[in-house]
Amino acid sequence: MNRITLPARPDWRDKARAVGFGFHVMYGEPYWLDDAAYTFTLDEIEMQIEEPSQELHDMCMDLVGEIVSSEESLDRLAIPEDLRDVVQRSWQRRDRHLYGRFDLAYDGNGPAKLLEYNADTPTSVFETAYFQFNWLTDQVALGVLPKDSDQYNFLQESLVEAFDQFPKESIFHFAAITDNEEDRGTTVYLMDCAVQAGHRVELLDIREIGIDAQGRYTDLKDRVIDRCFKLYPWEFMLREPFARELARSGDVFVEPAWKSVLSNKGLLPLLWRRHPNHPNLLPSYFHDDPAASTLTDYVRKPLLSREGENVTIFREGRELISAPGDYGDEGFIVQAYAPLFESDSGFAVLGSWIAGDRACGLAVREDRSRITANLSRFVPHVIVG
Repeated sequence: MNRITLPARPDWRDKARAVGFGFHVMYGEPYWLDDAAYTFTLDEIEMQIEEPSQELHDMCMDLVGEIVSSEESLDRLAIPEDLRDVVQRSWQRRDRHLYGRFDLAYDGNGPAKLLEYNADTPTSVFETAYFQFNWLTDQVALGVLPKDSDQYNFLQESLVEAFDQFPKESIFHFAAITDNEEDRGTTVYLMDCAVQAGHRVELLDIREIGIDAQGRYTDLKDRVIDRCFKLYPWEFMLREPFARELARSGDVFVEPAWKSVLSNKGLLPLLWRRHPNHPNLLPSYFHDDPAASTLTDYVRKPLLSREGENVTIFREGRELISAPGDYGDEGFIVQAYAPLFESDSGFAVLGSWIAGDRACGLAVREDRSRITANLSRFVPHVIVG
């Protein structure tokens, strides 16, 4: 693994504009970098990222049934008691799922380490599946990269295959906070993948979803919503007023309710308990577990944190850095510290994608901070050698 700089494509901003990638700049800061890349060998991709990601996903899927059938585990994950049956029944029905992204610490030396599983509402899917592949083909055509350059990236075709597994009789609704440019762009991209799989689709703002007299969710034309991708996290859905309707109609959503236990940081100590000393796991404990005190270099994470909020890194028992935020009321876990790849440009975290049940692509984000956050930059990658 290495970081290189190279000439940016002269027309990349026009290409971004043409495909609706307006969020290549966010809040005045560059989000997409066209003049840099992370390089990997094929062996690193296959042996250190793809194969472990597949194994980690299989381990997670194997654990779901145990978690949802254990009141103790659901307590630990702060799943609201009055809606646990929604989560349990979604797993008992094996409600179909679409995608997820592991965040991994990897610096080219030793096994990649799991930091968390974004199994419910991962973003950066458009940048990974489409725009970085577009970058690769352009840079090869321009002679900037060798002709035999490759990329670990069959995310788009895997998403289309995953969408193809859903029934096509009804409209597939897609809901997001549509005035957020990144969320809208991500959702519209996934709609395009669904269309490629043969679905009829419709976009609506998640705040526009209604409820009819039978307690069914409806769209703006009062049509019953039979299936709805939602770029909106289960930890919010389970705690909002309309959650009372989930008992009757919670099976319409993608991702399904059982994903709420995989996108929870409490998954990490449960994985460690079941697979102690696994090479791709870090020692992890719930905050009140006496074993947590054995760690001197560690990261404290809220169960439900997003974008690095309220994450604190400790080295030799002392606080090194922390991120602000509004999370933490549900509790924390502590996880052994794993260094990220470090260069003059900062720290890089790997995002390893799962579509359906298959490991299928890689995203790299970097930041000046050791804590990856909402504005951390996306940098394309290339396989060389």
